[in-house]
Amino acid sequence: MAQLTHYSKPYLSLIETGKRRPLPEVVAAYEQALGLPIGGDAMRRAHEWLVSDSPTAVQRRSGRRVGESLADALDARVVELRHLDDVVGSAALLPAVRQELEEAQSLVRNGSYVEPIGRRLLTATGELAQLAGWVASDAGRYADAQRLYLGGVSAAEEAGNDSLAAQLFSSLSYQIANVADPRDALLLARTAVTGARRATPVVRTLLLERVAWASAKTKDRDGTLRALDAVDDTYEQRSTGIEEPEWVYWLNRAEIDVMAGRCMIQLGAPDKAEPLLSGAVATYPEGHSREVALYLSWLAESYARTGALDAATATLERARGYAARMPSTRTDDRFDAVEKLLPPR
Repeated sequence: MAQLTHYSKPYLSLIETGKRRPLPEVVAAYEQALGLPIGGDAMRRAHEWLVSDSPTAVQRRSGRRVGESLADALDARVVELRHLDDVVGSAALLPAVRQELEEAQSLVRNGSYVEPIGRRLLTATGELAQLAGWVASDAGRYADAQRLYLGGVSAAEEAGNDSLAAQLFSSLSYQIANVADPRDALLLARTAVTGARRATPVVRTLLLERVAWASAKTKDRDGTLRALDAVDDTYEQRSTGIEEPEWVYWLNRAEIDVMAGRCMIQLGAPDKAEPLLSGAVATYPEGHSREVALYLSWLAESYARTGALDAATATLERARGYAARMPSTRTDDRFDAVEKLLPPR
């Protein structure tokens, strides 16, 4: 490999044993030599997060005043971890996110910085807390997730970021709607919408989706339909001239249709859910195995509740194939729920 890439053997040895993190150009050289796209290997990337020092750890050792460069590095790290959640299972990702969160919290407590940098650090901490809570919830660690969400709210409030605070409350609302009293979830979701005074259109769309879901879980048909109408209207207000926070990168028309379909099932209208769900699943990236599995489970439920049991069974088996690539407590719970609607195998 040293001959093929023109890097020294000792240097490559450090990389291959995990003692040095590879630079992008080294990864590119390996890809060219092997003829394989190793840069997109999600598990390898997740492992790198676990074994490498974070920017904040390096900063603490150096003792320098926190400046723009570290804030930029932390922001980039948050983004990459967030996108890893699309392709890496919760068990592998949660330690990496929690480590990064702890480093960021320590930096906020002990670092030296001017006020604008402090706001950026607090915002990154809040975003990491939201991500950690989301991943913990996906792993079935609901009490941990609630603590993480609420801790993130404190950071977001101190940063003066009401949209992020609303996102944290809204994420907690989504968990409560699924595993606890949906009436509490609805109150929390509505509070998030009201408190997000400066929310951009896509952020407000996400917050309204959580209201729709909590309303559906409480069987409030009129409230659900009003919320879904508000979701559509608000999403249409998005504009290239309005800068959205990176954490809503995933919200698009297909995701909105999935949520609408799920709400229809909760309201007892599975026939209206099927076209929404099947159309959305057809456009979803196959590499996002957990989400595909989840959305297929809802499609299977729509088939089961309309009496198309063969289609439901086949769709559920397809969902299980995706879930095997990326285990999740959420998918396990969904499969159990759909299985109860099908004839015994």
